[in-house]
Amino acid sequence: MFTGIIEDIGTVQSIKQKKETIQLNITANKIDLQASQVGASIAVNGVCLTITAKKASSFTADVMPETFRITNLAKLKKDDAVNLERAIPIDGRFNGHFVLGHVDQTTNILRRYQDQTALIMVFKMPFKLQKQIVTKGSIAIDGISLTIIHADKREFKVGLIPHSQQEATLADKRIGNVVNLETDVLAKYIEKQMQISKF
Repeated sequence: MFTGIIEDIGTVQSIKQKKETIQLNITANKIDLQASQVGASIAVNGVCLTITAKKASSFTADVMPETFRITNLAKLKKDDAVNLERAIPIDGRFNGHFVLGHVDQTTNILRRYQDQTALIMVFKMPFKLQKQIVTKGSIAIDGISLTIIHADKREFKVGLIPHSQQEATLADKRIGNVVNLETDVLAKYIEKQMQISKF
């Protein structure tokens, strides 16, 4: 489990692709990988992956076909920057919201503009996630825990404070770029229970 508080911006060193599987090698800049064991979970752009090999400042992880198809990891190129967060330790402080690292789907950036110190980013509303993306609710975008400023049937928007602009990759994304979305797990369960209660 993760919190959506990005620990580091890593760099893709190499990509080995075979059909719809990928092996990623990523260099971390700030994270101390000595404390992470092979087999541990790490979120890359909000996608929960397993560390399969590691060195002092880099690790390898495999992307399976389902993840290839449903996330933006298939679009990564060498030297791309990625958001990194290690799984929260059982005695760790919880700062963001419950993020599982299970991406629901991707969407595109429609607009971006400055509102004083905040960078406002507007995204296309995925039809399947309309009931789970609500104004003032939580969402993980490329693994970043954010509050939804506004949501309607066509789009939703979030705001990045200066710290978030500097500590994660989202501020560098441009109109049309693809991002990973993970809605609040509580919204998923509520929607499921409402569906069951109809029968």
